Amino acid sequence: MVFELRGVRGGAVGPPTEGFEVAYRDPCGSELRRPLTDVWAVRFEDAAPVREFHSYKGQRHLPGLWWSSTAGRHVGYESWLERDHVMLLDFDPLVVGVSSQPFWLFWTGSNGKGVSHAPDYFARRDDGSAIVIDCRPADRRKPRDLMKFEATQSACDLLGWEFRLVGAPDPIRLVNVRWLAGYRHPRHPRHRQEAPAAALREVFHEPWPLIDGACLVGDPIAVLPVLFHLLWRNELSVELSVPLHARSLVHPGVR
Repeated sequence: MVFELRGVRGGAVGPPTEGFEVAYRDPCGSELRRPLTDVWAVRFEDAAPVREFHSYKGQRHLPGLWWSSTAGRHVGYESWLERDHVMLLDFDPLVVGVSSQPFWLFWTGSNGKGVSHAPDYFARRDDGSAIVIDCRPADRRKPRDLMKFEATQSACDLLGWEFRLVGAPDPIRLVNVRWLAGYRHPRHPRHRQEAPAAALREVFHEPWPLIDGACLVGDPIAVLPVLFHLLWRNELSVELSVPLHARSLVHPGVR
């Protein structure tokens, strides 16, 4: 779910439209700080996180690392909500790069004091466009947080980036994608499995029930992991707004 931020502060003074600075770490770990207008071409999808992901006894949120098939490396998350959204970014066929905690954004608030915020994710699409994502449940958005999100959206607007403030994803789609994510590793179509992958693309050239098509190719125990990998890669597609099951119709994909 994506939320619109405009007008969240009623008649209060809006976010700044200039004066932003960005601090980030390049892939080699060097720390840089530059005006926002100077970083439009930086590959933030390759940037190292500007904050560490701490784990300690008794903490309420659950940080960890998601192995991204898109990036070919681990991407950090600080909560299960962030994990769910980095998984959905990993599944998105238009996303070609993603990083967590990509930069610090600095600006001066209306009270003259400095303000900073580190968005949760930066994603790059295959057309070169960019998305900045913040994850926060709708019932945990305090006024100070909303002001930061609104300022971040203003900064993104200046560079032509999309900004998303996201909450809990659709639960059925989430469960389906989480299942397919178990087959995201590229090992599934390799070596002796390359033939089943080609056969599955041929069988599902037209819509066909999932289990019937798998059985046409061979032993389902061997074929289904390859099929789920092709669904993860969007080489084949299935309706994800309803629970995935054996009779789900599989279609040609977008790749």
